[in-house]
Amino acid sequence: MSTLKTSAIMKTYSRFGVSMVRGEGCWLYDEKGKKYLDALSGIAVNTLGHCHPRFTMALSEQITKLIHTSNLYGIPLQEKLAHKLSKLSALDLVFFCNSGLEANEAAIKIARRHGKKLGYAKPKIIVFEKSFHGRSIATISASANPIIQRGFEPLLEGFIRIPLNSIDSIDQISRANRDISALFLETIQGEGGINIPQEKFLTKIREICTKNNWLLMLDEVQCGIGRTGKWFSYQWENILPDVVPLAKGLGSGIPIGAVMTSELAGNLLEPGSHGTTFGGNPLAMRAGIETLEIIEKENLLENAKIRGKQILDNLNNSLSDIEGIVEIRGRGLMIGIELIKPCKNLARDAIEDGLLINVTESNVIRLLPPLIISKDEVEVLTDKLVILIKKFLVNN
Repeated sequence: MSTLKTSAIMKTYSRFGVSMVRGEGCWLYDEKGKKYLDALSGIAVNTLGHCHPRFTMALSEQITKLIHTSNLYGIPLQEKLAHKLSKLSALDLVFFCNSGLEANEAAIKIARRHGKKLGYAKPKIIVFEKSFHGRSIATISASANPIIQRGFEPLLEGFIRIPLNSIDSIDQISRANRDISALFLETIQGEGGINIPQEKFLTKIREICTKNNWLLMLDEVQCGIGRTGKWFSYQWENILPDVVPLAKGLGSGIPIGAVMTSELAGNLLEPGSHGTTFGGNPLAMRAGIETLEIIEKENLLENAKIRGKQILDNLNNSLSDIEGIVEIRGRGLMIGIELIKPCKNLARDAIEDGLLINVTESNVIRLLPPLIISKDEVEVLTDKLVILIKKFLVNN
């Protein structure tokens, strides 16, 4: 029997030397049977952990009924999920796609359409430093990371970048530019290092957008669907955006994306102006419906708040007097620990210790555990992480 000696997979990922083959709850198991506490959730994807009994049963049932038809025909489960999202978000319309990238692409197209409707020849969108919106040409152009942009120039024009929390910068742009159509912001920046806008920043930019007839577009691909303890992170302030891209946690592991909009923003698109082959298929819709219903039934929004506070309290109590910690910050189960020095190797060290985390912005440890994580599992997570961080700071 011949054995493949090299992989036929493109080298687009720097993988760790471990392969997972089974999951249960907040735990994953590799090919050798080693057990890992998953504090990353597939990067905010596995909302319900792994192999949730009700979720897996529902998807198994759906596969026996119908997986895919086409958006040429009506899809009742689309209507059901759209109505549920509309009720939870207070927004009017929903478009379904397959990923956060696709959701953000749709948002950018809506912003362009809005600008054209206002009579702008070249509509512009305000975006922010340390942002990440995806890896297509449009979304890397909207993003701030030069690493993901390198080698793909020329980038798409039409984005004006400013610092997070700088109302003065937004005011200056509003006075100097007459062709702004939207402001595009991650409600909490994930890849950028778990950066939470200052209190009332969202309220202020909502007022500015309304005054200037800009669309307020809040990217909730990573921070939405209960991760922060509310259905959507913008609900921590008393505002309503115009466009909200979603993905990741909405399908609990099944590829899904969505764009929720106000009636005005959603009606900027008409048949033929946007679409998708796979988006909104019955299997993905069933995954979204079950995810939302399980979150409600098991009171996982409250669990996200309680367990998030437990993680923050444990880390602050154990690391407050340790040199090398810049800041520990987070909301719900979206937490970042910023160190004074690069710490990429910590994710590899954590794997050796049976813990799955990752590091973003080179020096921010990112925690995104499943919403089902228990009190005891949080204790395991923080105990392991504190030991790893202390050891790293001493040895480096």
